[in-house]
Amino acid sequence: MNPNSDFNLANLITFGNIGAGLVAIYFISHGMYEYAVISAWIGGALDILDGKVARKFGLSTQFGIQLDSFADFLSFVLVPLLLLYFAIFKEASPLFGFVFLFYTVAGLRRLINFNLNSSEGSVQKFFVGVPTPLGAILLWFGFLSWSFGFANEIGIGIYILLIGYLLNSKIKIPHP
Repeated sequence: MNPNSDFNLANLITFGNIGAGLVAIYFISHGMYEYAVISAWIGGALDILDGKVARKFGLSTQFGIQLDSFADFLSFVLVPLLLLYFAIFKEASPLFGFVFLFYTVAGLRRLINFNLNSSEGSVQKFFVGVPTPLGAILLWFGFLSWSFGFANEIGIGIYILLIGYLLNSKIKIPHP
């Protein structure tokens, strides 16, 4: 397989992540939240795998970097927000729309800045700001805390704003 192909092994795995995100959205739209979470976690596993495959086999390309960020935006920004919206906020005040808009812009900004500062085949020791996959995991904890009655809509809204802020903060997170 041509390493410069848009359809090399690493990119095919990334397309699998995109597929998992789309399946998660399908499940969310049908109120099947447990299946959506499973699909999102599969997308997360594929996100880890695509980077490892790209580095191990020298398949990192500019196309792959852009594709990975698109997959991350879908699977780790939109999917958790849609889950929270449909599970918790569907009947809440329209003011919570600001919370979702803020997080969406914060996630997109983070991914664009990451792409602008990335080069093929290199990995930094630290992420600056919370990476979107970690942001998604933190949002899942918010969903779980609401599911078990530990938080209400206002608390979850503030939590989403905090995570959105941390996506573009100067906090350093070690790269696995």
